[in-house]
Amino acid sequence: MLDWISEADVAAILGLLGGVILGLGARIGRFCTLGAIEDAIYSSDDRRFRMWGLAIGTAIIGAHLALYFDLLLPADVLYLDRYPNPMGALIGGAMFGYGMALCGNCGFGALARLGGGDLRSLIIVLIMGISAYVVLSGPLASWRVALFPETMGAVRDGADAQGFSFLIARKLGVAPVISGLSIGTLFILVALANHRMLRSYNSIFWGLMIGLVIVSGWIGTAWISANGFGVEPIETHTFAAPIGDSLFWAMTASGHKLSFGVGSVFGVLLGAWIGAFFKGHFRWEACEDPRELRRQIFGAAIMGVGAILAMGCSIGQGIAAFSVLSYSAPLTLAAIFAGASFGLRQMIEGLDPAS
Repeated sequence: MLDWISEADVAAILGLLGGVILGLGARIGRFCTLGAIEDAIYSSDDRRFRMWGLAIGTAIIGAHLALYFDLLLPADVLYLDRYPNPMGALIGGAMFGYGMALCGNCGFGALARLGGGDLRSLIIVLIMGISAYVVLSGPLASWRVALFPETMGAVRDGADAQGFSFLIARKLGVAPVISGLSIGTLFILVALANHRMLRSYNSIFWGLMIGLVIVSGWIGTAWISANGFGVEPIETHTFAAPIGDSLFWAMTASGHKLSFGVGSVFGVLLGAWIGAFFKGHFRWEACEDPRELRRQIFGAAIMGVGAILAMGCSIGQGIAAFSVLSYSAPLTLAAIFAGASFGLRQMIEGLDPAS
């Protein structure tokens, strides 16, 4: 395939296919970060929260099997190849969670809703993508680097990979694959330890599928990098910088190539559109309340900044980084949960922080 199509195009197709499944999971499987947190706090039905545990467990098992069979190398994984930045994870995660609560969606959720005709989500996507790039490589990038420095290139042949399974291997001599399989299985068992969840085949199916999609991104981009002629980043699905990349590509495609992230973003839109029509949920919606619009703009700006500081969004850190048991994953996910919980409480109590 790489003889007649570029590595970047193959990566974009891979991202597109995975994104379609993620979009379908959001619309048909009701997979939603904020919805899962809201259900866990305020509802007796926590199946969406358990779907997250199922997706994480599946991704952990799949990623560690890929690492074991050398389909993925620790030195190539973004989340393992740098020393942890706890302040970035805590502050960025909390900002992301709080912004997510104000918007009513994370970046992934906004794309899924936009695919269903919600034009309010278009504002969220645009503002989040722009704000992410403002601190990633724009006018605030130097401030980010100074306040939240990153130390890359920490991994050498997997000996000091910055992940819990590799730490266990160094301290206890237990192979990373054993730790990964054990921890992943524990996540799955806890997620399924509920009679309502066990009877919800739709939730189980989409939880498993989303975890496998994350793994497919790792393995697919690693294969492209190993077999192509050019250098392609090894990555999987995340929805912070890739949203900005997609906006940038849409404006300058003649001078910039496609990427896995761009394919993933458009794949989620396509999958959500298909899912919305399949369920009969597609309808055009717009924002009628100026206060709601201000709140969504404010929240989206916070989300974009927070995701860059935390090195990932609810999908990027919450599942992708968790799949390799990165040190940053549980810290960032806890911060996202805390920020979202605080934001939800403000919303429920009627306080409009954007007014």
